Amino acid sequence: MNTHSENLTVECAENCGNSPKKELLRDLSIAFVKNEISFCMDWMTDDVVWEIVGDKLIRGKDDFEKALHQMKNCKVQQFRIQNIITHGNTGSLNGTLILHDKHRVAFCDVYNFRGFGKNSKIKAITSYVIKTS
Repeated sequence: MNTHSENLTVECAENCGNSPKKELLRDLSIAFVKNEISFCMDWMTDDVVWEIVGDKLIRGKDDFEKALHQMKNCKVQQFRIQNIITHGNTGSLNGTLILHDKHRVAFCDVYNFRGFGKNSKIKAITSYVIKTS
């Protein structure tokens, strides 16, 4: 899947096919990059925990939303999803970002869902972020 939107190019080699959680993680990651806060918030539990390893720990839905608002100034030019893996109540996604200032970032997000169903909300995210240039 390749899409272009508002000077953003999105590439995703992963065909999510019959996997609702893979599709959700793809759509959620794109929403993060586009700063579509309401979509992101709809999928978080009230007690969500987001650890950005080596940087910060965000606890609770209110602080999660504040963190998303703080990211509004980070404009992404290109977003590439390389892999999406899900099993049971966990999932992971990795890829790369190219920011408008041409800096490159590699990332991996690991998700824990509240339950096993396709509509389960996310209770924890662990993000590994590496600036590569």
